[in-house]
Amino acid sequence: MIRAGVIRNLKSHRNQAGARADAPPGVLEAVPEKPDDLYEALAWFAASGVDLVVIDGGDGTVRDVLTRAGKAYGDRLPTFGVIPNGKTNALALDLGVPLGTPVRALLAAARDPAKRKTRACLEVVRPGQTVAEHRGFLFGMGAFVRGTELAQKTHGLGFFDNAAIVMTILGAAARTFAGGAADPWRRGEAATLALGDGASEARDWFLILASTLKRFPLGLKPFGPPHEGLKILTAAAPPRRLPRAVPAVLAGSQAPWLEAAGYRRRDVAEMRLSFDGSFTLDGEIYPGGDLVVRQGPDLEFVVT
Repeated sequence: MIRAGVIRNLKSHRNQAGARADAPPGVLEAVPEKPDDLYEALAWFAASGVDLVVIDGGDGTVRDVLTRAGKAYGDRLPTFGVIPNGKTNALALDLGVPLGTPVRALLAAARDPAKRKTRACLEVVRPGQTVAEHRGFLFGMGAFVRGTELAQKTHGLGFFDNAAIVMTILGAAARTFAGGAADPWRRGEAATLALGDGASEARDWFLILASTLKRFPLGLKPFGPPHEGLKILTAAAPPRRLPRAVPAVLAGSQAPWLEAAGYRRRDVAEMRLSFDGSFTLDGEIYPGGDLVVRQGPDLEFVVT
C-alpha cells in the first residue's frame, strides 16, 4: 500500500490558470500559504505515514518542499512525484514528466518499480550549519543572477517554459555583447572559489553555475554530455570570445579552446564560495556570503 499526499501551490502558473486536478479519495492534500505552513504540512504527512509526496507546482515549489522535507522526515525521506504546473519546470523535464500529469497517473506509476528515477539534489550550507539552508537543482551567480532577473521580466511578458528560456538567453547574450568593459554584465563579480579539494581562486567571475540535473530544456548541454553528479561551469570575467563561446558551451562542446578562453567544467562533490553579491537557486534570488554548495542525498521520483 502506498500512502500519498499532495502539496499544492495554488500560486503556481498553471494552477492559477485552472489546471488544478483534485486528489483522489484517500490522498491527503495540503495547500500551504506560508513557509511555516509548508513545514507543518510535511510534518503532518510524515506523522500520517505518507511515503509518496506529490509536489504540484514549479521548480520553486519543488525547492521549498525538498528543503523542508529533511526536517519533517529526518533521514528517511519519502518518494516524490512532480506535477509540473509552474512557470519553469526543469526538474520535470529532466525526469520526463509531461505537463498536465494528473495525480492519479503518478499514483498508478508509483506501484511500478520500473517507473522511478533517482536524482541527487544539491545543498547550500552556510558556516556553522550541518543542515542545508536550501535544497534544489540549479545554482548560479554572476550573469546567471542577472539572467534570472531578466527571466522574471519575460514571465511578465507572457513567456514561460522553453519560450522563456529562449528569450532569457537571447536577451542576456545581446545585453552582454553590447556592453563595454565597465558594463556590469561583462565585468563580472568578485568571488573566492574553491572546487573540491582544490586551492581557492579569488578573481572576477562572469558566471558560476552548478547543477545535479542530467538534462536541460531545449537540449542544452551547459555541463557537457548528460551525466550524474554535481557539475560546475565557470567563466572568468570579462568573458573572452563570447559570441563563439555561448553557442559552443550550450551545445556541450568539449573543444580545448573553451578551457583556454576561461570556460571550465568540473565534476566535484562540493564547491566553496565567498562573495558579497547574490545567488539564485531554482529561480529564487538569495543573499550570498560564505557558502558551501555540495551534492545532497539521492532522491527517488515517480515518473509516468
